[in-house]
This record gives sequence, C-alpha cells and structure tokens, in this order.
Amino acid sequence: MKLSIVALAFLAVAFAAPQGDKKPIEIISSNSEMNADGSYSFDFESADGTKVSESGNQKQVGPKPEDIGTVSKGSYSFTTPDGVVLTVNWVADENGFQATGDHLPTPPPMPEHVVKMLADLKAAGLL
Repeated sequence: MKLSIVALAFLAVAFAAPQGDKKPIEIISSNSEMNADGSYSFDFESADGTKVSESGNQKQVGPKPEDIGTVSKGSYSFTTPDGVVLTVNWVADENGFQATGDHLPTPPPMPEHVVKMLADLKAAGLL
C-alpha cells in the first residue's frame, strides 16, 4: 500500500513538471494597491503583450445596511496565435458580470413590440 502511494506521488510530480521548451513569460510591470476602506486596484503587463487591469470598492448592493459587496471593473487583453489583439472590458456588480468586447457575440435587438410593452409597464408603475 505504501509503495503504491509513493509511486502515485512520483507520477503526480512527473506530470506536474514543465513539458517541452516553454519558457516562463516575464512580467514587465505590476502594480497593486489595497486600501483600508476595501477599495483596491491592480494591473500587470507581461512580455507577450498580455495586459490585465482591475479596480473595485465596497458598495451597499441590497436594501439592508449589511448588504455590502464588492463591485469591480477592469479589462484584459491578449494576442491570439494569429497576431490579433483581443480586449475584454468588464464590470461585476449587483447586476452580475457583464463583459464587452468587439469579438464577443451580442444578442439580437429586442423586437419593437417588446420595447413598447416594457415602456408601457414602466409608465404604469409595474416595472
């Protein structure tokens, strides 16, 4: 039993070892800030052109004073294997995670009758 555990441990280490000639990617800039009020920000850029930026703060996200959560926003970009730089901007708040980017799919426009119905419901105070 002990021999099989040791053998599995060596096998796990072997699989975790770096494969091939891949070299680590250098981080060329990195900044971070954590504040006493719960706000924060960080960003970094790596030598392969990857960029990440994020900031956030505490916010009351519900009706009760104890309904406090972190709202964040940020972006990241990277270069695809064919040389195209893709950028995603995002917000995470009480409405969930919302990402935007030119390469991301978007829903079709809402039909006009649905837009009118929602406007009517809002005007009637039902929305």
